[in-house]
Amino acid sequence: MSEQAFHAWIDGRAVAGGTEASEQVLVSPWSGARAGVLRPGGAATVDAAVASARRAYLAHRSAPAASRIAWLEAAAAAIEQAADRIVDSAIRVIGKPRRAARFEVLRSAHFIRACAAQLASFGGETIPLDVSKAGAGLFGFAQRVPYGVVGAVTPFNAPSNLLVQKAAPALAVGNAIVVKPSPEGTEVAFILAECFAKAGLPDGLFNVVAGGNAEAQALAGHRDVAYVTVTGGTAAGRALAAAAGAKPFVGELGGNSANIVCADADLADAAARIVPSAFEASGQQCISAQRIIVEAGVLDAFLALFVARTRKLAVGDPALDTTDVGPVVHARAAERIMAVIAEAEQAGARLVLPPTRQRCVISPTIILSSDPALRIVTEEIFGPVVVVIPAADLTDAIRIANASEFGLQASCFTRSLDTAFRMSREIETGSVWINEGSRFRLDNYPFGGVGASGHGREGVRFAMEAFTQWKFTGIRFPGPAAAAPA
Repeated sequence: MSEQAFHAWIDGRAVAGGTEASEQVLVSPWSGARAGVLRPGGAATVDAAVASARRAYLAHRSAPAASRIAWLEAAAAAIEQAADRIVDSAIRVIGKPRRAARFEVLRSAHFIRACAAQLASFGGETIPLDVSKAGAGLFGFAQRVPYGVVGAVTPFNAPSNLLVQKAAPALAVGNAIVVKPSPEGTEVAFILAECFAKAGLPDGLFNVVAGGNAEAQALAGHRDVAYVTVTGGTAAGRALAAAAGAKPFVGELGGNSANIVCADADLADAAARIVPSAFEASGQQCISAQRIIVEAGVLDAFLALFVARTRKLAVGDPALDTTDVGPVVHARAAERIMAVIAEAEQAGARLVLPPTRQRCVISPTIILSSDPALRIVTEEIFGPVVVVIPAADLTDAIRIANASEFGLQASCFTRSLDTAFRMSREIETGSVWINEGSRFRLDNYPFGGVGASGHGREGVRFAMEAFTQWKFTGIRFPGPAAAAPA
């Protein structure tokens, strides 16, 4: 069977296109073998996908909620049926460990069902117009209405979940969507599009365009795209926000999450929860634990527990159910991560647990340093590397945590309720977890960042609200009360 060259999914089917000159070959980060091929089509393909989405939106924007619920529930079931294909793609193209990839697919289906269920209570409100004299005898109501065509740019690291985090709420409230996935997530995006088509979603409501920066820019800036949502790095998010211009924009961007370990914490529990938060998914999550800030009095005790727990992780072949840490996404990422580690060591940082590298697999790495200028402290590394930073006391720990341009999600480990509420008040992030690692996330709370981590919020109800706008209708009823003034 010949290899599929991914170009676009438009009007409910895969569309061939592009040229050999535009061809991009993907390579497995584990085996080094050819893992897929894209043939992007540039602005012309984006135009075709958006035009299809616009037609579908206009044709189906009055579809009742019952129909949208049925489409979403059927799509969730279809994704579960396609789980093996999605998992195999994530392993082959991205190097995601099998256990994590399987969990992601199940979470994706659950999220879609949660959006369908939310529609039962997703309504508008009446407005008491008679609070002013001029409003006597008038009736007003406000509804949430869709924007139209949503343009979504999604990353490689959770190709199923982070796509449906945008598509399901957008479709639930009546929009059409055009997705530009990362190159490595494109095959999964096509499988999901196929699942939505099998679910009975009308053609054109869910389109996919393969490509890179050019296609993402064309989508964000397209005149018929009414709303743009992006998950990715901060630099890419800023560029797409500029391309989008004045239209509504949600950016779930970069991070370098702080995890604070207080002197009164259960240190064994903190180590057990921060280790997977830091190293599973090879640290390639925007909320992966990157900075671990520890009160000095318990630094040695925590570090011993943390290192011991890290050494238990299984590193290697992502196809194995037992693997905890697989490869990073490609060789360029591996080289960048190793350079960051080398720079830290040269600057005097202590490598408590040094890295080993085999092709794109980097073993979990623990660095100890108080140097605020290190890249491991200031940048989003997106790899299996953490820096442990001593803090003099709680006030110092908060200062260190907030000394970052990023502000996505943080965590703190403490037995004190006073400290928990202080963290809630003073940590400058979109969300804070107490006694959970920073990578912990549930889908029913408002998720998003501040500063360089973006703006806007995702999460079932919160994303559905974001993908709608208020529309007011006022009514003057016929009759004596509505008579024109003499």
